[in-house]
Amino acid sequence: MDAGLSGKQMEALFKQIGRNMKDLSGILVTHEHSDHIKGIGIVARKYKLPIYANEKTWKAMDGLIGEVPLDQKFSFDMETVKTFGGLDIESFGVSHDAAEPMFYVFHKDGKKLVLITDTGYVSDRMKGIISNADAYVFESNHDVQMLRMGRYPWSVKRRILSDYGHVSNEDAAVAMSEVAGDNTKRIYLAHLSTDNNMKDLARMSVSQTLEGRGILVGEQFDLIDTDPKTPTRLTAI
Repeated sequence: MDAGLSGKQMEALFKQIGRNMKDLSGILVTHEHSDHIKGIGIVARKYKLPIYANEKTWKAMDGLIGEVPLDQKFSFDMETVKTFGGLDIESFGVSHDAAEPMFYVFHKDGKKLVLITDTGYVSDRMKGIISNADAYVFESNHDVQMLRMGRYPWSVKRRILSDYGHVSNEDAAVAMSEVAGDNTKRIYLAHLSTDNNMKDLARMSVSQTLEGRGILVGEQFDLIDTDPKTPTRLTAI
């Protein structure tokens, strides 16, 4: 899903977890922002991969990812399900300042994996779609006070804090408390701002908010850090 790093960076990260990019079978796109599509064109052309995105995202990516052969371009509409072998992939809309941003739920053998970042809030509709997953990759983008006191111009701060920006550590935790269920074993904290957040702070803030809502981290599920420069250890769900 997405390819926001350079082709060389991704190849190196795949190698560190014992995987090869030539074994990929396709790329799912969430939206057209550069930190999600920077390497898509290069990777797709090199490995002859099909790319899946909705129509508005395809239009928004035009000119940003280079030429992609027509037979590698596929449509994946929002709020639909596509099946690839035994894997069902469900798309759902989020609230972000992009053409038509959407994320994905992966279903296989009764297991459920949710990826949700780049949304200004988590609506009741989203919660219904993503509830009780076995694992989540969940946005925990910023600490509100760090953002407010930081170096960004106010226009950028306002955008991040808006309903079309990114969820804070505390807002992410509130959403987690409302969607995590008996099946949930792991939540990966993702898309942390390099300027307005820190791993320890995100984990502490999320844990404290969850505990304030009666959820004990480490007992009901584990919180796990992610880093765009470091591959996350592979685990089975």
